[in-house]
Amino acid sequence: MKKLFLLAGTFMLTATLFAQTTQKKAEDVVKFKEMTHDFGKIKQGAPVTYDFAFTNTSDAPVIIESATPSCGCTTPVKPEGAIPKGKDNKITAGFNAAAVGPFNKSITVKVAGIDLPLQLKITGEVLTVDAYTKYEASKPAKSGK
Repeated sequence: MKKLFLLAGTFMLTATLFAQTTQKKAEDVVKFKEMTHDFGKIKQGAPVTYDFAFTNTSDAPVIIESATPSCGCTTPVKPEGAIPKGKDNKITAGFNAAAVGPFNKSITVKVAGIDLPLQLKITGEVLTVDAYTKYEASKPAKSGK
């Protein structure tokens, strides 16, 4: 009986490990230069954008199926059509900066034919217009040398 349980346990473990290794990840076919971007302190009401640059590292064209934001304040723009192997492209992340306070948002990127998506992240802090003006005034002056 012990041998039967040991055999069944070994089979279950092997099957689980095999199933986990067969799932493809988006990171296997597209390589982003960076997966996170910190906007730092930004002024309320002044939308900001950032381009997440990537390269198709697979041996075939890839299609970015979707770029889904974690909330309505983030607006990603994905490339349309296939990205040829070895070519660069970008996903532009827009943030509306309407609400004051720190933010930490994500964009889930799904690549066609790939099981596991990846997540891009944007962070920062939205300041009121007055607070932003004070923040800018407190920065040291840039040298023109």
